Amino acid sequence: MASEYLEKGTVGGGEPESSDENTIAVQGNNGADETKNPEQTWSWDDDEANPLNWPAGKKAWQVGMAAANSFVASLGTSIVTAAHSQLMDEFDVTSTQAILPLSLYVFALALGPVVGGPLSETVGRYPVFLLFSPIAGLFTLGAALTNSFVALCILRFLAGFFFAPCLAISAGVLNETYKKEQRGLPSTLFILTPFLGPGLAPAIGGFVNNRKGWRWSQYTMLFFTAAAVLITVVWGRETFHPVLKARRAKELGHPMPERPSLRASMRKFMTIALIRPVLMLFTEPIVSLMCLYVACEFATLFSFFAAVPYVFQGVYHFGVENTGLVFISVVIGCILGVFTIILCEVLLYRKQIALHPDNAIPPEYRLYPAMIGSVGPPIALFWFAWTARADISWASPAVAMIIFAWGNICIFISTMQYIVDTYHGSVVASASSANSLARYGFAGAFPLFTIQMYSNLGIGWATSLFAFIALALMPVPWVFFKFGKQIRSRSQYETATA
Repeated sequence: MASEYLEKGTVGGGEPESSDENTIAVQGNNGADETKNPEQTWSWDDDEANPLNWPAGKKAWQVGMAAANSFVASLGTSIVTAAHSQLMDEFDVTSTQAILPLSLYVFALALGPVVGGPLSETVGRYPVFLLFSPIAGLFTLGAALTNSFVALCILRFLAGFFFAPCLAISAGVLNETYKKEQRGLPSTLFILTPFLGPGLAPAIGGFVNNRKGWRWSQYTMLFFTAAAVLITVVWGRETFHPVLKARRAKELGHPMPERPSLRASMRKFMTIALIRPVLMLFTEPIVSLMCLYVACEFATLFSFFAAVPYVFQGVYHFGVENTGLVFISVVIGCILGVFTIILCEVLLYRKQIALHPDNAIPPEYRLYPAMIGSVGPPIALFWFAWTARADISWASPAVAMIIFAWGNICIFISTMQYIVDTYHGSVVASASSANSLARYGFAGAFPLFTIQMYSNLGIGWATSLFAFIALALMPVPWVFFKFGKQIRSRSQYETATA
């Protein structure tokens, strides 16, 4: 389904251990190994403490916990969009400087895998959710109370930094709670939430900023953070299998292998989450091109946070509240994109199962949604560019945003599925981390020069520049669909052989 790329995990979100590692022998009174007696063998796979064996309701709450924290983290990106003019007036800063609180928050999200991965796989997922979201809330409160623009920028960065691990490790919660064949619907609903945040935040922020002032955008974030923390405290549970298995083994008096130290875990995950991802970005064609494609489209989406107020307030004379409502187009497009991905899964991908023994389906068949969705961004951006005029209804560029968001989410999920099916082991985590670094790095940078582009080039040519980038990258999934196997065979990493 839409988020089966979660099945093999990202940094901080790997598969539970194989069943061969999940059977522990009971030691007799004399210390002898008694695994030959099946009645004295403990199987983690069958244990009620295993999250895969939890009741459906308990599992659903773990998805709810992960989704709530991810939604809040993504909501924080653009909730300050409507505060642009207020920040300029109150702090006497330029238009570009007023975008820094948004960009710095987004830059901080790129660090999520680096921080969340090693920590969550040392102390567990639950403590990360329980600790980091409240700390992020405190920095958000500081951002609401500060009278210094420099402090606002620093506090927004720190808020994003502490929200980032919760966003990064949420995939692991789904992997550890649902078996592969059960993940379709919950993963589809989950992956939608981080995309809904940037779409809903400007609409919420538009009303809050206009009626209560920009500080209330941060107070509103606190309310959402409090709700996420409440869900975490009341219904959240630990899901990381090694932590739970060690606890259960201790309860039953069974021996467990010694776990690696925090230092060893940090060294391992620095390699997986930072060093190798950077190398793959520059040396691995699949990662380089897919990350460039996703990063440019994601960055274009974030450029709308600066472009939409410029267009709809300047051309159509919208107020702050109505401008925020325009971003509902992004939400509609994301929902349509999810349905497209599900249809491609059911009608196209699953037909390959019967044609390929042992489910050895070539990864390239994951690219159907990306190929279909690739036509969306260039069409939508040219549409937006040349219909955002006073003599044409505001509805036209708003509909164009729906088409863009539809194509964007199709490209993102499909290319991630392709990367996950292509690589093996911890390389998948590194490729996913590379995607995150590129995506949030570009997304934080683009809004900083968007207004200058629109002022100097005009709406038509500035938006067309983004459209030409989308058009130039449009062949990427098509090229990999046709030549992917040959490209995979030349990789320096282990890849799928199908």
